Amino acid sequence: MKIIFSLLVMLISSVSFNAFANSCKDAVVLVHGNTASPNSWDNTYDLLIDEGYSPSEIFRPDWGSKSCAVCNNHSGSEETPVRQGINDAIAQSCTGKIDIIGHSMGVTLAAQQVSKLAVSSSVDTFVGIAGALRGLWSCGVYPYNVWNSTCGYYGLSVQSPFLDSLYGTPLGDKVYSIKSNIDQIVCSTGVCSVGGVHSSRIWNEDASYTYVLGHFGLQTDTATQQVNLIQ
Repeated sequence: MKIIFSLLVMLISSVSFNAFANSCKDAVVLVHGNTASPNSWDNTYDLLIDEGYSPSEIFRPDWGSKSCAVCNNHSGSEETPVRQGINDAIAQSCTGKIDIIGHSMGVTLAAQQVSKLAVSSSVDTFVGIAGALRGLWSCGVYPYNVWNSTCGYYGLSVQSPFLDSLYGTPLGDKVYSIKSNIDQIVCSTGVCSVGGVHSSRIWNEDASYTYVLGHFGLQTDTATQQVNLIQ
């Protein structure tokens, strides 16, 4: 009887452990773009819920002005919600790891906070969608023709001090970019590349995916690809 009881306890423990392992997922941080809001991630959020994530495992920091796109940059109040979202996700993740998906300026903000917090070892997967990690030609080349905060020292002008300082920093165990050659923001001047490389591509990335979608469609219409990448 003792042997049978011991075997039964081991079986129950094994089943319980496997059930926990299967239900335990990396927390996910979704960082929206300039003047957008957390609900711009609704397609991705809903799919994550369908895939078994709980709302408490999904973090959508709300940052920046919603009415003044040219007022937002990567210094000060814009940083705080993103930093808090990443810290909260790490603290609450049952795996000890998180996944980050950013769109547009949310890509560079998320990358900045991973670098500042030195938490790349806690990031399993980093996905950048329609980011401008190499700058926007519409913002000019720093310090020339830089006409607003979004394009300034802490902004997205080509060769801005902010982007130069960010380049090459580790962002996670796996890094992916999602991009388009008809992006209304990244390719607004008709040129998508900086130094011969698409501006949405990320240094040392594992793969890059190109869609025939515009800047905002890249966020809303690639939810399946986004979720697949963080599995």
